[in-house]
Amino acid sequence: MPSSENSFTNKLVQLGSSCLQVTPICLGTMTFGEQVDEPTAHRILDRAVERGINFLDTAEMYAVPPRRETYNATEKIIGNWLAKRPDVRKQLVIATKIAGPSRGMDWIRNGSADVTEKDFLEACDASLKRLQTDVIDLYQIHWPLRHVPAFGGVYFDPTKDKPVTPILAQLQALDKLVKAGKVRAIGLSNETPYGVSEFVHLAEKHGLTKIATVQNPYCLVNRTLENGLDETMHRLGVSNIPYSPLGFGLLTGKYDKSGLIGEGAPANARLTKFEQNRKQRWGRPESLVAARRYNALATANGMTPTQMALAFCYTKWQVASTIIGVTSVAQLDECIDAYGTTLSADVLAEIDKIRWEMRDPAQ
Repeated sequence: MPSSENSFTNKLVQLGSSCLQVTPICLGTMTFGEQVDEPTAHRILDRAVERGINFLDTAEMYAVPPRRETYNATEKIIGNWLAKRPDVRKQLVIATKIAGPSRGMDWIRNGSADVTEKDFLEACDASLKRLQTDVIDLYQIHWPLRHVPAFGGVYFDPTKDKPVTPILAQLQALDKLVKAGKVRAIGLSNETPYGVSEFVHLAEKHGLTKIATVQNPYCLVNRTLENGLDETMHRLGVSNIPYSPLGFGLLTGKYDKSGLIGEGAPANARLTKFEQNRKQRWGRPESLVAARRYNALATANGMTPTQMALAFCYTKWQVASTIIGVTSVAQLDECIDAYGTTLSADVLAEIDKIRWEMRDPAQ
C-alpha cells in the first residue's frame, strides 16, 4: 500500500564513493523545452523542491526528442530557474551529461564521431554557463564513445568499432574538471559491464577520479540491468540511477485501451505525439503487449500501474535513486506519492513470471 510519508530528510543515499548525498527520487528534465514550456517547468521544479527532492538530472542534448531547435534548451530553463532562486542551489545535487558521438545529430559538435579532451572541457564550461552555476555536482557521459548496442540495440558488432578517444583519456579529461573545481563527481550512462569495469579499473590504476554512477534504463519492460551489470556495479561500488521507470509511459496504463496512436490515444503523450519515439524500443508492439500484462497485474492487486511500476524500482536493492520524468505538477505528485508502496512476495513472483514469458521487449 502507498505510504503518506514522503519526507526524504533521513533517506538520503550516497552516490558511489563520492561526497554526493541524494534523495531516492531524482527529477529528470528532458521534457523541459519540448513538451513542457518554461513557466510549467519552473512550477514543476518548485514543487519538487517543496516535496523534498534534492536531485535533478539534465543533459546538454535535451530537450527530447532531440532536434536542432531545442538543443541546450533544458539546461537554459533550469539555469533561469536557479537564477531567480539563488538560495535553492545549495540544497540541490545537479547532474548533467555531455553527449557522446553525434548519432546523426550534426548540431552537436558538428556531427563529430568522437569526443576529445577539448570537447569535454568546452562542453562542461558551456553547461555551467547555461545552468548559471559554478559547479556541476555529477557530470556524466551520455552514451559511450565506442560502439555499443545502446538505445534499443541488442547485439555487439565489432566490425562497427571506430577509433575514438580511449577510456583512459576520457577519464583524464573528466579528472581535470574535478581538479579544477568545476565538477564534483563523474558518471556514465547507457553503459555496459565492460565499460563500467574499464572506467573503474583505469581510474584506480592511474589515480584518477572514479565513476560514482551509471544511468541506464530500468523498468518492468527492460530489466537488462539484471543481466550482469547489477553485479558489476555492486562489486565495484558504483551506484545505479536508472531512467524510464515507467517505460516512456507504457507502464502508466494510458496506452492500454487505445494503443500508441489512433482513436482515443492520449494526444499529448510522448509516444503518441512523436513518431521518432515510436520507432524506438518503447514503441515496439511487444513492449506494449508486455506493459498491458504488468498493468493488469497492478490493477488486480489494488494498485495503479504507475504505483506498481515505480515501486518496482523504488524498492530494488540495485537502485540508489530513480529518475522520474513528468510533464505536469500532478504527474510529479503522483510519482512522489508512490514512494513507500510495497510489493508483496506474490506480486513480485507474478512480475518475474511475466518477465520469463516476455523477457525484455524494450531492451
